[in-house]
Amino acid sequence: MFGQYSSEESPLHNLHVDTDQSPPTTTLQIITITSGTQGSGDCRHDDDDEINPVDAWLPITESRNGNFFTCVFHLLSSGIGFQALLLPLAFSILGWTCGIICLLLASTWQFYTIWLLVHLHEALPGPRCSRFLQLSIASFGPKLGKLLAIFPVMYLSGGTCVILIITGGRTVELFYDTLCGRGASCDAKSMTGTEWFLVFTCVAIVLAQRPNLNSIAGVSFIAAITAVGYYTLIWVSTISKDRPNRVSHDPLQNGKSDMATIPAIFNALGIIALSFRGHNLVLEIQGTLPSSSKHPSSKSMWRGVLLSYLIIAMCIFPLAIAGFWAHGNKIPTKVGNISIFLQFYSQNVSKSIKSLTYILALINCLSSFQIYAMPVFDNFELRYISIKKKRCSRWVRTGLRLLFGGLAFLVAVAFPFLPSLASLIGGMALPLTFAYPSFMWISIKKPRRNGFMWCFNLGLGCLGLALSVIVVIAAVWTLATKGLHANFFKP
Repeated sequence: MFGQYSSEESPLHNLHVDTDQSPPTTTLQIITITSGTQGSGDCRHDDDDEINPVDAWLPITESRNGNFFTCVFHLLSSGIGFQALLLPLAFSILGWTCGIICLLLASTWQFYTIWLLVHLHEALPGPRCSRFLQLSIASFGPKLGKLLAIFPVMYLSGGTCVILIITGGRTVELFYDTLCGRGASCDAKSMTGTEWFLVFTCVAIVLAQRPNLNSIAGVSFIAAITAVGYYTLIWVSTISKDRPNRVSHDPLQNGKSDMATIPAIFNALGIIALSFRGHNLVLEIQGTLPSSSKHPSSKSMWRGVLLSYLIIAMCIFPLAIAGFWAHGNKIPTKVGNISIFLQFYSQNVSKSIKSLTYILALINCLSSFQIYAMPVFDNFELRYISIKKKRCSRWVRTGLRLLFGGLAFLVAVAFPFLPSLASLIGGMALPLTFAYPSFMWISIKKPRRNGFMWCFNLGLGCLGLALSVIVVIAAVWTLATKGLHANFFKP
């Protein structure tokens, strides 16, 4: 997909286009970004007369009319994930003290790397880096930049959409079973897993016809409201009911051999690290904001980050603490289908609360699908533009999105056990959150060698790579010892 880029040029800025199809600018200026460019803050901001024509054709940067509120909506939609439902399981392995400390450290760490990305968005002369891949190429060079960024970006976009289809399809089924009730007549009318996946995919692709990232701000608002809603429902209903008998808060690995304890701890660290998401969309969200020399986008973006991550913390910390307090060692230990945890937290509550939780989680999956699919749509259209030298028509854009929906549905049906591999594959993508931003800061900002910022970011980046390695090792160990139920084409 990215093979057409020159070895010396940053993507999106080396395309020759027909002036008949271009925006008001009649000549496309060729701008190159080479690795190692000094980024001392002398960056060019794209005022209205400096917008790159090709950027104006692609979904992520087609509209730069975003504001503080749309930024917050997008950040909440991409940042509050269903992965955080597993946090009480991590606490059950680590215990109260280690669990809270690790969660605080991870949240502070990823918050810092977001700060780095926000301030690297316009740190280079030339066009804004409105995509993670662009910043990676600018930081590490064309070959290494693509090698490091393509897999995590594509997995965290397309792979997340596939997992949303699987989770959303099973949540629809849970919602149906709750309304219908268990029984022979209800089971006879129920659809198969493949049909539930298809229902979810069709609705998601219909919603995905909005033209660009800025235009789905309303959808992101719905995603934010529903995520906060079902997280709050879960932890409030958890602490308002009686705890099960014989609940223990002792770490689950107590009494186990060292060979079993170490992978369990690594898995718990992986659950905490993977509960934070959205770094692959930070630059894209910032790319929807207007920017000028007097009013750089980083100011509005950082205010949006502060508010959105305060709300995210108010969701995941109560859930982790209340979930472990209420259930302790009774929490399911099988890390696979997220809907199992959703069903577990909704037990022993009224039918109305259970139905509301499922419907909010379902709407959140449908809404989050839109923002995570946008980088894939952007890449599809970039490929089309590079071949046709003109912008996508409405029908081409619709066709490309239908194509992606079909491919995502096929992968979801073929690999319905994909959530069971989330720790393994997600561990490989962890450097995008915990390592790459630090290395990018060193490469672009070029702080004084052996100075504080140089040593701090180098150490943090290396620690992020080490975290990725231990999470992958723990996931492989778990798969080797517990096995994998690979139900190909049997959702």
